[in-house]
Amino acid sequence: MVTGHGFKGGWINGHTRGRYLDDKFFRPILERADALRVPLCIHPTPPPAPVIEAYYAGFSPVVINGFSRHGWGWHIETAVHVLRLILSGAFDRYPDLQIVIGHLGEALPFMMPRLDKGLSVNVTKLNRPVADYLQENVYYTFSGFNFTPAFLNLYLQVGADRIMFSADYPYSSMAEARTFLDQLPVSTADKNKIAHGNAERLLRL
Repeated sequence: MVTGHGFKGGWINGHTRGRYLDDKFFRPILERADALRVPLCIHPTPPPAPVIEAYYAGFSPVVINGFSRHGWGWHIETAVHVLRLILSGAFDRYPDLQIVIGHLGEALPFMMPRLDKGLSVNVTKLNRPVADYLQENVYYTFSGFNFTPAFLNLYLQVGADRIMFSADYPYSSMAEARTFLDQLPVSTADKNKIAHGNAERLLRL
């Protein structure tokens, strides 16, 4: 699809029946994405049913839905998925593999220093600290998270070269996303990278 039809990457909606991309079953996908130099986007999906039952049950259906999905669970689920990939050594095996996640990093930027402290190289036996993979093998999009403090945390942790504009339309307002982009407290050069330059480079547009 990439070489024959010009596809620019792959889209994966989280776990597949409870199996994550670190499962050996999915290694051919990671290997091929690495070889073709195309990114894989991990989109949130509801946590596995046992997790929903253990963590999110006991409330009204509408609260459970928001708590386990768009209000919290989707984001933590995706963050766990990315960490599983890192801890499995996937990026040591496939060093050119690039992952794209949304929502200003699914809370991972906030946790980077803690991850490096709690999961040091002595513990993980990886080639690099956890934060290195988050800074060198992951790209981050807005995805409707038009929140300046969260953006600045991501910006300070990974820099402008790893952040890409997105609007999450129709679930979030395109106009709000554009206004948020225009008002970012960064240089014009960095704003241009975020608006289009990074996507052009990553997707070879």
